Amino acid sequence: MTKKIVITGIGATSPLGGTASESWSALLAGESGARTLDYDWVAETQLPVTFAAQARVSPSEILARHETKRLDPSSQFALIAGREAWADAGSPEVDPDRLAVDWSTGIGGVWTLLDAWDTLRERGPRRVLPMTVPMLMPNGPGAAIGMDLHARAGIRTVVSACASSTEALANAYDRLQAGLADIIIAGGSEAAIHPLPIAAFASMQALSKRNDDPAAASRPYDINRDGFVLGEGAAALVVETEEHAKARGARIYAELLGGAVTSDAYHITAPDPEGSAAARAMIAAIRNAGADLKDVSHINAHATSTPVGDIAEYNALRRVFGDLLDGIPVSATKASTGHLLGGAGAIEALFTVLALSDRVAPPTINLTDQDPSIPLDVVTSPRALPAGDLLAISNSFGFGGHNAVVAFRSV
Repeated sequence: MTKKIVITGIGATSPLGGTASESWSALLAGESGARTLDYDWVAETQLPVTFAAQARVSPSEILARHETKRLDPSSQFALIAGREAWADAGSPEVDPDRLAVDWSTGIGGVWTLLDAWDTLRERGPRRVLPMTVPMLMPNGPGAAIGMDLHARAGIRTVVSACASSTEALANAYDRLQAGLADIIIAGGSEAAIHPLPIAAFASMQALSKRNDDPAAASRPYDINRDGFVLGEGAAALVVETEEHAKARGARIYAELLGGAVTSDAYHITAPDPEGSAAARAMIAAIRNAGADLKDVSHINAHATSTPVGDIAEYNALRRVFGDLLDGIPVSATKASTGHLLGGAGAIEALFTVLALSDRVAPPTINLTDQDPSIPLDVVTSPRALPAGDLLAISNSFGFGGHNAVVAFRSV
């Protein structure tokens, strides 16, 4: 028998705010998290891109000193978001053997890895920290949450580039349906605002180079879009069966209807321009939800603000919805947050949940001249969603041709 799976807790630390509620309020207010980077290494390395969407609140302001010393920033962000989501869910009393973590990252502990390499070259092997490997491991963020909350039903880490945390949510749904846990903390984190990733992304012409106007740099669907803005942070969602949630009197934000994952098998970085596999993921997610295309009331798009990516996603959306697409409000929230890579799907899923819960579609900022080849109904100021039963999907696509989609329903 198919179980109802629900969201009972949310947490985030993002370029827009140090908590989920602060991030959501700033998003609705049309704020941008992109700012000029104030570090000596920007000039020292002669970076062609001098801005990014850094976390609004430093982990050092929230975590204990021993935690920041022993955790890579990607794990620090994860721990902050995970703790907030857990507290928001009411810190449920649950058998540790029935508590699990489905986490994700796209890159992992890049700061730890590259700092350790510098230490090795400059100061020798004896000065490399003994915690280096645990800190740089991609499963480190999920492990940090799991150990903090004593989750013993399994800690899984998905690494599928920018589709990672959406896939983690889909995995959490499947694990709960299989009866392998009662509660799962699902989400993703990333902390890659470092000179090497910036230089590498810039080298492939993926980043916006609007150094003179960072706040307006991420502009999905705009005719003048020129690349994404690198972001950082984390988001976590507490996911459990409706039966378990109601038995403990939990507040329910929305129902998670499951998801779907496909792959392009087309190119390591470029999406399939026809969007056929991405379209299959959307169709499968909606069908797995037991819904019809006409039931979809809102879409949180992947929409990175790259010339190639935005049009490919539009082609996939049109392939799926046909003329129905013209009546569906689309939000592209990376315009405000930047691109959190492996954490992107989680923060956007969180925004999708809040859009259904508060019945308002968040705005897409910086859209001043919409690309005529992408005729979407883009939400540019907060828009009320209708009363009644609402269904929304959140899309994520990643390097390697990964496509992941999750669907939610209002409660």
